[in-house]
Amino acid sequence: MIGYLFLILLAVLIVWVVTTYNFFVSTKARIKAAVQEIGNQLKRQADLIPNLEASTKGYIKHEKGIFEDLTDARKAITGAVESGDVQKMADAANKISSLLPGIKVAVEDNPELKASEVVGKLMEELRDTADKIMYARRLVIDLTADYNVKRVSVPASLVANLFKFSELPGLITPEKGEHIEAKEEELKTPKVDL
Repeated sequence: MIGYLFLILLAVLIVWVVTTYNFFVSTKARIKAAVQEIGNQLKRQADLIPNLEASTKGYIKHEKGIFEDLTDARKAITGAVESGDVQKMADAANKISSLLPGIKVAVEDNPELKASEVVGKLMEELRDTADKIMYARRLVIDLTADYNVKRVSVPASLVANLFKFSELPGLITPEKGEHIEAKEEELKTPKVDL
């Protein structure tokens, strides 16, 4: 009777170790896939930028600097995707995100651009891609947090230490800057007046 109880406990322990090990392995694979999705969306975005540039050049003659910024952003995205470096991909995505307000202002200031369906469609594609990049980044952050929390939690930490699963850094973001603080006007509810 005691022998059977010992075998049952041993089987339960083995199943738990295998399940915990598989969690670590599968989560690392999912993090890698999420990082690849960031690169995939950045590539998609880089492919859209030349189309946006070509479509709007004829309309925006007074906005000289925007095309140089778009070209630099496209080069940054291409370089980041080719390097496979998560931080470079995040920086390139931030660079593109910072350009979108300028493009939007140029479109709002020029009535001919507002009427252009091509520009509207491409702006929507860029916005959609930016949303997908944000989602993929959020997925990397969440998966890394789950992995790192389980890695240090008892009893899973026993398996993590036994199989030498190390901490994963996730996405690295600056710890100083304006993005950390919300200004008073940013906390107010926006008013819409149609």
